[in-house]
Amino acid sequence: MSDTTTSYPARLDFLETQRQDNWWVAPLATGVGLFAFIVYATWGAFVGDHYQAGPYLSPFYSPLFLVDWWPLSPAFLILWVPGGFRFTCYYYRKAYYRAFVLSPPACSVGARPQRYNGERAILLFQNLHRYFLYPALALVVILWIDAIEAFFFSDGFGIGVGTIVLVINAYCLMSFTFGCNSLRHLVGGNVDCYSCVKFGQQRFKAWKVVTFFNKNHMRWAWISLFWVGFTDLYIRLVSMGVITDLRII
Repeated sequence: MSDTTTSYPARLDFLETQRQDNWWVAPLATGVGLFAFIVYATWGAFVGDHYQAGPYLSPFYSPLFLVDWWPLSPAFLILWVPGGFRFTCYYYRKAYYRAFVLSPPACSVGARPQRYNGERAILLFQNLHRYFLYPALALVVILWIDAIEAFFFSDGFGIGVGTIVLVINAYCLMSFTFGCNSLRHLVGGNVDCYSCVKFGQQRFKAWKVVTFFNKNHMRWAWISLFWVGFTDLYIRLVSMGVITDLRII
């Protein structure tokens, strides 16, 4: 009994030391992941081609606006919404603050010497997150419409691998958006008694749905980030003829 009692605190000290020694792993992985996506998304937006294959439309270009007065890729008419929504997201703020400016790099590791005065000056932009939420919610509806349209080919109803990819993409982005802290506050914030306000029962049900997604907000943030990039890549490769979309039905 004495050996177990004395070794347990020592084990905890060892694990804590290991965690502090490896503080750089998580920020490095986060930085590499975010940087890789930014590079690919920027390239994909500038290309301005191979964003559609049959009934499949890349989420980077949805909804698709083709207008004569816009000289750049149509993706730039759209990407400011999901880009702004993610850039100002509470989770992503923590992620890229730690990854790119090491502030702080980990919970138990001190930050670089600095004077933090809050999100002022250029960082005041972060407060726009609640306003990016509204067009982001509209994009969720549009992406589901794209997913439904992916079932209808030139020869009628069908299911291809691209159909499944687009359905998963719509669900992942919906899960990330519905887990937004601003949405959670919007539907359930400033309420101390749901039975004492109008539509209290409906607001409580909506709050429970948002809370369900909010519990795994970080997970959905990464899954949706990876999958939206994969979706664009898949459609791009099909459009270029590099791969062939397999029709299941």
